Amino acid sequence: MPTRNVTILLVEDDEVDVMNVQRAFRKLNITSPLFVAGNGLEALSMLQGKGSQPPLVSAERLLILLDINMPKMNGIDFLKALRADPALKAIPVIVLSTSDQDRDLTEAYSLNVAGYLLKPVVFPNFVELMKTMNQYWTLCEMI
Repeated sequence: MPTRNVTILLVEDDEVDVMNVQRAFRKLNITSPLFVAGNGLEALSMLQGKGSQPPLVSAERLLILLDINMPKMNGIDFLKALRADPALKAIPVIVLSTSDQDRDLTEAYSLNVAGYLLKPVVFPNFVELMKTMNQYWTLCEMI
C-alpha cells in the first residue's frame, strides 16, 4: 500500500521557530507539504478560504502544529474556532509551544488536541522531537 503524505499547517508567529521546523524537516528528510500561518486568523483563512476563493490548505490528511502565544488570534482562540467549524473540527492538532502554564495545557486538552509538546531550546533536541512526531504520524491512519 503506498504511503500518502500528511500535509502540515504550522501556525507560528516566530520566524526563528518557523525556520527551526523547516531545518529539522530538511535534516530528517520529511517531505510532507508544509504551510505556514503567522497567527490563528491567517490559519483559519487558509483552511476556510475567503469569499469565493477556495481554501489554500485542504483539511484532508492534515496535521496542525500550533503555537499558543501569537498576536491577533492566539492558539486557544484558534482551537475554539476550529472545533466550532463542522468541516474542520476533526483535524488533529499538536500544540508546539514554549508555554508550560497549566492553564494553557488544560484548555488545549479540553479542546481535543492530540498532544501538547514543549519546544526544546537546543536545536538537536528539537530535531529529535520532530523525528518522534513524524514517526508517530506516519504510523497513524488519517482520513
